[in-house]
Amino acid sequence: MASCDAPGLQSLDEALEQILSSLTPLTEEEWVPLSQADGRILAADVQSCLDLPPTDNSAMDGYAVRVEDLTEFDWLDVNQRILAGDATTQPILPGECARIMTGAMLPEGANTVIMQEDAELDDDGKVRFLAAVKPSANIRRRGEEVAVGDIVLAAGRRLRAADIGLLASLGIDQVVVRRRVRVAIMATGNELVTPGQPLQTGQIYESNSQVLAALLVRLGCTVIHFGIIADDPQALRQAYQNADSQADLVIASGGVSVGEADFSKQVLDELGQVGLWKLAIKPGKPFAFGRLPNSWFAGLPGNPVSTMVTFDQLVVPILTTLAGDNTPPRLALRARLTCGLHRRPGRLEFQRAVVSTTEDGVLQVTPLARQGSALLSTMSAANAYILLDGDSSSLEKGQPVRIELFDGLLL
Repeated sequence: MASCDAPGLQSLDEALEQILSSLTPLTEEEWVPLSQADGRILAADVQSCLDLPPTDNSAMDGYAVRVEDLTEFDWLDVNQRILAGDATTQPILPGECARIMTGAMLPEGANTVIMQEDAELDDDGKVRFLAAVKPSANIRRRGEEVAVGDIVLAAGRRLRAADIGLLASLGIDQVVVRRRVRVAIMATGNELVTPGQPLQTGQIYESNSQVLAALLVRLGCTVIHFGIIADDPQALRQAYQNADSQADLVIASGGVSVGEADFSKQVLDELGQVGLWKLAIKPGKPFAFGRLPNSWFAGLPGNPVSTMVTFDQLVVPILTTLAGDNTPPRLALRARLTCGLHRRPGRLEFQRAVVSTTEDGVLQVTPLARQGSALLSTMSAANAYILLDGDSSSLEKGQPVRIELFDGLLL
């Protein structure tokens, strides 16, 4: 993304490069049935042990014929009827054809299939054809989709529904996958209250851990909840030690800035090696990352939108690296602004926006009116980010801007 022009701040690209270079993917594997494989990460290449389709078969309901017979005979005898699943052994001889259904095995001697709509039957059951015919028409050849020995899915792929169907069509009923990444989450702050409990003056309901848990489940992680931890060194130390003993990654929201009650950095420095960075992004400037005795640590800012943006832009790459997930990042597209946009240059900004299409099919984008980092409703209302480089300022209606559409993680 954009270079960092803000003094004392680190660019997102630089931070990601530094973080990801320190990580090693998890190596533990497990076998799971296809019914449990959706969304899992393949641990090894899947090689086909059969051809797909396994035999030449018909792509249409119609008639299997010999092309050379069509110039010699006006009418052909129908010598058999072949349904999908029939193991036919009767060949097609000169002057004959076979009634055949979609997916049925092509009989020996036939070299094309004519659609039934192009056929005419007489009272004796003979058939002739009313359209020009080409050799090999409407035939699925053996192995044309997948051949024996082909790598059909590569290690590191996050399995999708179509992948599950493809594996099933090859007779595969289980696959070896990476074990799920175990993630401990906690929220820090004396002002936080669990939803459903009464609020006292000065308190707010804690939402970040709920958001993070939902995102982590969508990413296929095992989530370990530690709830709300008070701004107290001893409570924080105990929580971090417990989380470190159970998780591959510990995520805390709040407590990573420089406030008087932000004790997390002090405690984390005692337990491991954790750095606090000020990133040249908006929202989400404060971000902590480092190593605990048994796990990695990511500290997210407390404002809800900042939490989501830093999770999306920094923690997701961490998790995909740990999981050995080779899914490419979202594409950055271009869309035209539906209104003017005013901002001060400084940090790479992720403005929440709504993308739609014009009647001509052109992408257009409308930034939400309010962009505060505490306004979680903006993430709920948006379906995309507008990506504004650090050196960009006011933009006029109709100007093209970079956008990043929300995917299945954020929508």
